[in-house]
Amino acid sequence: MTETTSSAPEVDEEVRRRLALVLDVDDMVAAVRLARELQPWFGVAKVGLELYSAVGPDVVAPLRELGYDVFVDLKMHDIPTTVNRASRVLGALGAAYVTMHAFGGRDMLRAGDQGLRDGAAAAGLPEPTSLAVTILTSDSGAPSHILGQRLTTAMEAGCGGVVCSAADLEEARTFAPAMVRVVPGIRLAGNQTHDQARPATPATAAAEGADLLVIGRTVTGATDRRAAAAAVSAEVASV
Repeated sequence: MTETTSSAPEVDEEVRRRLALVLDVDDMVAAVRLARELQPWFGVAKVGLELYSAVGPDVVAPLRELGYDVFVDLKMHDIPTTVNRASRVLGALGAAYVTMHAFGGRDMLRAGDQGLRDGAAAAGLPEPTSLAVTILTSDSGAPSHILGQRLTTAMEAGCGGVVCSAADLEEARTFAPAMVRVVPGIRLAGNQTHDQARPATPATAAAEGADLLVIGRTVTGATDRRAAAAAVSAEVASV
């Protein structure tokens, strides 16, 4: 399969910027190869714990050079000073999105958001977006009141966005209408849900108001990745 994109179809740029490609691999070469292959359909590249543990912060620059906004998904949760300093480093590296656990509390989220923005500003980079993770999409047993509490905490802390399931989007709009809404656990109809307890199709998430859809195994694990990516893109474009 070719890594070039010269024969790729034209994809609406607005749709591309709403789709985040999950690079769940443990090797820089494999990550860059996957990013190049699927670049026609994705404008955001998500670096999670696996890739970050293998490569570290050096993974950000090559993805930015390819033209991606880089989403560093470390789900930080520590004392405010530590989260602030770590976020400052990520902001200076050029991360466009960084996640922190909302249950870490308002002071921690505020410190992380400030550090992220300070790091980007010091490097002369565009202002990034801090994302508060509300409830993991693998968690089907969270109490009903938790979501509202965490959304409120994220809003009060000044976070730019939240990560939630598609099922939680209506409540997210109610509590934090101005915040970016990021939805993982996206699956094409008929695909395996794996460890996602609250999945959604691309069309459903987009129709419910997701600003950024996180796309992983439904594309990266497909027999024909390019065809799967095109199917995801087409669903979002049709909404």
